Amino acid sequence: MKPRYAIYFAPAPKSPWWEFGSHWLGRDECLNSARVQHAMNDIEPVELHEITAQPRRYGFHATLKAPLSLRDNYSAADLTTQLQTLAATLKPVPLGPMQAVALGNFVALVPTDVPDGLMALAASCVTELDGFRAPLSDADLRRRRVEHLDAREQELLQLFGYPYVLERYRFHLTLTGPLARPTAQRVLQAVAQHVAQLNATAPLVLDRLCLFVEPAPGLPLQRVADMALRT
Repeated sequence: MKPRYAIYFAPAPKSPWWEFGSHWLGRDECLNSARVQHAMNDIEPVELHEITAQPRRYGFHATLKAPLSLRDNYSAADLTTQLQTLAATLKPVPLGPMQAVALGNFVALVPTDVPDGLMALAASCVTELDGFRAPLSDADLRRRRVEHLDAREQELLQLFGYPYVLERYRFHLTLTGPLARPTAQRVLQAVAQHVAQLNATAPLVLDRLCLFVEPAPGLPLQRVADMALRT
């Protein structure tokens, strides 16, 4: 099976936000290794490991261009070169204060207010890199659960391989898999103080595009390159 590639934002390795996210999920996506999950109020270690299993495979990140298979005439080196070119045209986006919220049935970190430039940056990643994407397979369509999408989301899926792009995009750093509402509330309470401290001491800036690779279906995604945005 071919690998898949994704364009994500992830905080700089060893930075305060990265330390928080990698310890929360229990994984270093750069080294593809486990990290100790920090104890959390009202969340036992076994439960924390279980509720973070799904996002752990992807690493602490926000999606900019969802995982894609490359067209036969393109290589990973081609994608990397184009990603470097794109990054050189984009300015960093200060994300402002972050907050933990329930998005549907999972918990994620989102900006309190959508910052200027964020939607345009995300749209550029979607449109400028789409030429590298192989057409969706039947398995891709099943994974995207087409029957649950509205008409516009189905249109975006066919155009760009993912339904939640352009005006349907919402920047978020995923913290959990699907949760019952009481568990989600406990997670929100458990991370609130940590997030508030990070907002105060290390304001988060979208300052890089990160290339992740899924070597084979179901394997953990690995962070293989960071491209700094122009300052």
